[in-house]
Amino acid sequence: MALLEVRNVSSGYGEMGILHDVSMRVEPGEVVTLLGPNGAGKSTLLKTIFGLLTPTAGQIFFQGVDITGLIPPLLVRRGISYVPQVDNVFPSLTVQENLEMGAFIRAAGLTPRLAEVFDLFPTLQAKRRQKVGGLSGGEGQMEAMGRALMLDPRLLLLDEPSAGLSPRLVGLVFEKIAAINHTGVVVLIVEQNAREALRLSQRGYVLANGQVRLEGPGEHLLQDEEVGRLYLGGRR
Repeated sequence: MALLEVRNVSSGYGEMGILHDVSMRVEPGEVVTLLGPNGAGKSTLLKTIFGLLTPTAGQIFFQGVDITGLIPPLLVRRGISYVPQVDNVFPSLTVQENLEMGAFIRAAGLTPRLAEVFDLFPTLQAKRRQKVGGLSGGEGQMEAMGRALMLDPRLLLLDEPSAGLSPRLVGLVFEKIAAINHTGVVVLIVEQNAREALRLSQRGYVLANGQVRLEGPGEHLLQDEEVGRLYLGGRR
């Protein structure tokens, strides 16, 4: 059974339809990447999965249960975390305070979970008392991911985690995504850095004009001529 299944979903903003009859799935243990040009509907799909937008058609299933239309607080309790591209941390709070905010519904076990997140992101532990607004771009992304992990989710939704980062920091962020996945967290990524994302992913989907145009194993998409021409800057 797929961990996440999107069945024939259409969604958008008010009268503006963005997604049209989109179907996709994420299996246990996977990293899956959503690719496509700007305006293709990738971020809209993440927001619809996370309940920030309500589908106008179709269904969304998580662990075999229909979650269509559920609001984000209920989805968080079911094991889904979401990291938006921007405004994903509280700049005036410290690193540790941000992480603690991420555990707002955790009834117990905050200290052990905090230690686990610091083990995954040792740079954050060294700066735990520093305000997040003073972190570098890469550190800020790690903070956002760490905060999303505080509730020990089964599924992590990441929207453009490498946006605006230097090549060195892009590599570091993808290393951390791989490490997160190795802890058992399934990851669904929207990412413009297609090459790095596909190398990390078991499977990928290419969206265009709000529809799935292509899907397949990450390695196969890396070798696909059309994907290479449109998203990878040609063959290498």
